[in-house]
Amino acid sequence: MGERETPTRIVDGPKPKHAQLRDILRKLAEQELPPGSPIPSERDLADRYEVSRITVRAAVGQLVAEGLLTRAKGRGTFTARRRLDVQLYLESFTDDMRKRGMTPATEVLSCDEAVPPDSAASALDLAARERAYQLVRLRRADGVPLAVERGWYNPRIVPELRRHDLSTSLYTLIADTYGVQLDHAKQTVWAESADTETAKLLGVRKGSSLLVFRRVASSHGRPVEDMTSWYRGDLYQVTMQLDRTVPDSGPHSAKGGTR
Repeated sequence: MGERETPTRIVDGPKPKHAQLRDILRKLAEQELPPGSPIPSERDLADRYEVSRITVRAAVGQLVAEGLLTRAKGRGTFTARRRLDVQLYLESFTDDMRKRGMTPATEVLSCDEAVPPDSAASALDLAARERAYQLVRLRRADGVPLAVERGWYNPRIVPELRRHDLSTSLYTLIADTYGVQLDHAKQTVWAESADTETAKLLGVRKGSSLLVFRRVASSHGRPVEDMTSWYRGDLYQVTMQLDRTVPDSGPHSAKGGTR
């Protein structure tokens, strides 16, 4: 049997049959099947490896819990899509996806002038009842919905923002059109379950795990953007490099994130 060949049978022995099947399916998911591929049905696996369907359920369930497989109600079980790994720094979503060799796409869902909530008004240093631009966009990578962005923009710094094409890199637009280069951001990250509207936009089930980023970005100390983004937890992860230093003691003590 070749080193990468998948075993064709499960044997009696000290290793439980569900663990043997789990290892077979793990190898399929990690080495042999591309992301998003269907695996054989529960019945087919039971027949092929001469085990009970309870054994199949146990093996598949463990790999679903590990994130290697994913279940789609009424459709079957699939190998999970690989998560995009992001390291935290200030960069546009468009540039980030292009560097990965992926094709970014943005759908502008709305752009209106409105009075922002108190948290956004404070972050953007706006006067009471001062209006701002509210922009909602859906971001895709290689055609797959990845994130929903809902943000507020300071109208004193980016006037007439709605007149421009907002389906491209917003950071490039702000730099080229307004001469404003975003150079600092404070970002908070948390986990959240998808509500009905966000789940529909991202093509996931309501209650699915999302990574949420709230960023307040500025240029030379002037706040420009207060953006919250909801990223699919099954396709996105964050890597951070941690150094043993005193907080706020060096030039790299504060990091942003990608957009």
